[in-house]
Amino acid sequence: MKYILFSLSLLFCLSDSFAQLTPEVTTWIINTTNKTGYGGQISNIEQVQYSADNVYISASCIPGYDIGPWPGNPNTAKNQNFVYKITRHPHANTGAAIATPLGHIGVWSNGVSIFNAKDARSYQNLGKWNQNAIAVEGSSFDNCLGHPAPNGEYHHHLNPRCLYDDKDSLHHSPIIGFAFDGFPVYGTYGSFQADGAPAIHRMKSSYRMRNIKDRSTLPDGTVLTAANYGPAISSQYPLGYYIEDFEFIKGSGDLDEHNGRSCITPEYPNGIYAYFVTLDSTGTAAYPYTLGLTYYGSVTTGNTGPGSGHNTINETVTTYNTSGVKENTEFVQYSLYPDPATNYTTIYIEPSEHNNISMFITDMNGKIIKRMENLQPTITYQIDLSSITSGTYFVTLTDGAGTLMKKIVVYR
Repeated sequence: MKYILFSLSLLFCLSDSFAQLTPEVTTWIINTTNKTGYGGQISNIEQVQYSADNVYISASCIPGYDIGPWPGNPNTAKNQNFVYKITRHPHANTGAAIATPLGHIGVWSNGVSIFNAKDARSYQNLGKWNQNAIAVEGSSFDNCLGHPAPNGEYHHHLNPRCLYDDKDSLHHSPIIGFAFDGFPVYGTYGSFQADGAPAIHRMKSSYRMRNIKDRSTLPDGTVLTAANYGPAISSQYPLGYYIEDFEFIKGSGDLDEHNGRSCITPEYPNGIYAYFVTLDSTGTAAYPYTLGLTYYGSVTTGNTGPGSGHNTINETVTTYNTSGVKENTEFVQYSLYPDPATNYTTIYIEPSEHNNISMFITDMNGKIIKRMENLQPTITYQIDLSSITSGTYFVTLTDGAGTLMKKIVVYR
């Protein structure tokens, strides 16, 4: 049996390097093997570069998992050659709320675009009753719940279920993206208590469907003139067809009007504001699905608006490519991140791999300290490292035909 060993950079021995390799640098699924996705196009994140203040994400907007078809949607997914700029110092916006616009509002960890709940259309083009993309366009979503825009930009308005294991209710969901205000976006499960208490549950939206008989008022109580009424509630325009069919009820769920909250997470033991993807008890997407209609923080310029997402790097940056990414090997291609790790790391196995892969972690003496069986491709698995002391370990994956061994550093 053939073993291939990859060593990590000696930078990991330096404490100041740990401070540099924070989640906004290490979260991304980087393509170091020129792996292609839809239409033979380069997939996932092509490059991550960072300075003390910013991270630059170069991405095709084509995921590594299979996408399409898109019934009734004539568009096709195309490489967007995006370069997104993510601040490393996100902060709350204390001024007027900043709307999450049409188009990309953030980026998933594989470089695919995050869109909000809005369709680009409103009733009679008045801008009062804005169509809900999930209700109106949902029939064109593929099995991964995404579809391409007219410009070929593949995106998700809601839970990107092929990106991570959204059914894992036993562990805190991983970071699956970043909003353009620099705050992380997590999957649907988090700590029940904002202080990071270990009990895990599904994060609940504080929005609900309005109990209305007609569309003569807006969620904030504004009474409309007859000319601005929405259409009658009917089988053609059921409740939920428009964004304004929902209302925010503070405290009714876990999350605020932006669909996030301040809390402790595995990656941020000192606390962070974080957005969460929201699902209901059946696993169906719950409004507002990803971010709400406004950001919590201040938004970095260059990522939103017409022609955005093509930032120029005008500062000295370091290229992140030494860990937490797929290595060029004929055996068991997978991503391991974050690395270095604290309380957990995650593994994502490429779609091309076999089913039922075995994983085990050994210490420097060869003692097996953790084992997982029957890992499947396209699923993101979270590995609990909280009981492991600081040090260097080996993560080994085998599919019966080949084996890949890789170092990982755990630090407290």
